[in-house]
Amino acid sequence: MKKATKSKLTKFICLGYLIYIILVLLYFYVFTTSDLPSKYKGTFVDPHTFMNHKEANLSSSYSTLKNVLYFISLPIDWIVLSLLLLSGSIERLGDSLSKLTRFKFIQVFLYFFFVSVATYIVSFPIDLYRFKLSTKYGLSVQSFNAWMKDEMISFWINFAMMFFVMYVVYLLIKKQPKKWWLTAWLLSIPFTIFLTFIQPVVIDPLYNDFYPLKDKNLEKKIITLAKEANIPAHRVYEVNMSTKTTTYNAYVTGIGKNARIVLWDTTLKGLTEDEIMFIMAHEMSHYVHKDIYKSMFGILAGSLVGLYIIHLLMKYVLSKSRSSHSNEKMAVILTLFLIISGIVSFISDPISNAFSRSAEKRADLYAVKLTHDPEAGIIAFQKLSKNSLSQVNPPFLVKLFRYDHPTMLERMQYLEAAEKRNNNK
Repeated sequence: MKKATKSKLTKFICLGYLIYIILVLLYFYVFTTSDLPSKYKGTFVDPHTFMNHKEANLSSSYSTLKNVLYFISLPIDWIVLSLLLLSGSIERLGDSLSKLTRFKFIQVFLYFFFVSVATYIVSFPIDLYRFKLSTKYGLSVQSFNAWMKDEMISFWINFAMMFFVMYVVYLLIKKQPKKWWLTAWLLSIPFTIFLTFIQPVVIDPLYNDFYPLKDKNLEKKIITLAKEANIPAHRVYEVNMSTKTTTYNAYVTGIGKNARIVLWDTTLKGLTEDEIMFIMAHEMSHYVHKDIYKSMFGILAGSLVGLYIIHLLMKYVLSKSRSSHSNEKMAVILTLFLIISGIVSFISDPISNAFSRSAEKRADLYAVKLTHDPEAGIIAFQKLSKNSLSQVNPPFLVKLFRYDHPTMLERMQYLEAAEKRNNNK
């Protein structure tokens, strides 16, 4: 590619990002609102009925800031990598590494370490501001040192996994230039299953302490509920999150003998017993309906299509370059892979989120069926909204790209409909 063309592309990317930031700010601060339609104002879904005026304002301002930061930070990695590629830095890095060692394994390791550190440094100010914001709004109680510890754990875990992926992808591209994407997908099947299996017992404990429920009376009730759902009761765990956050959460993780339902200790402290039982019933639905297995299947199906699209796009971009010698270089190939795979993954988010929202709605309705207490679910959702300062009715693009659960407005609405059906019986 000619130097003049690279210069034009660099200017285009920088100007494009500036325009993108302006559009994001206009979207959230001018063109959209999280206000409820007038027909819902004053009803049980209206935040002003379960939050005071200050809390409602904090919820609106925090959610907007959080969403703005998400969308502004989203393309940073792609931009940094693109600029490094266009400036020739990536190619020079690859040349230096090939002179340093003839072993491709070490070359890929050092290359990926460089780009990981570079993108982390550029993204760090926004990540730090996001942490400070959650502390300012009372959602995080972590010290800076504890937060940095989690950051470093995440960095090295992600680095280790992605380095392995990058090395395998590079070898496949070199040895099977036309079919690498298919072989990569086949290899991703056992890799995905393995990661899902070890997540609860190897990765999660690096961040937090997990233990059986401490409240034995609650445990007995959960055991009874679990028996109704045919779930082994020993798979319900409590996790110590109160040292990090004030928000509530519960989730299902793992597969096979490592599958478990996890409750944050903040959830146990902040919700009533009936509300906790509803949340537990919701999580049991994921176990009963094997949603983790379905999610894995969806990820694998999506990755097959995604890898093929990445292959086609990489082939097209490389064919447009005038330097066939540069196209053969490890650093150039892997940088293109990182940029294109990141963009393809983002574009696919609305599809995966839509499937996830469907499973979450089914879980809410299953919880109603199991507990016969939709009112507890409605109150729990009100508390969750208040506690996490989340929007009841987020803007369309936020729901599309960020929400893997239905909005709180939707969840409370269909729980109210279920309650009416129960009352009419």
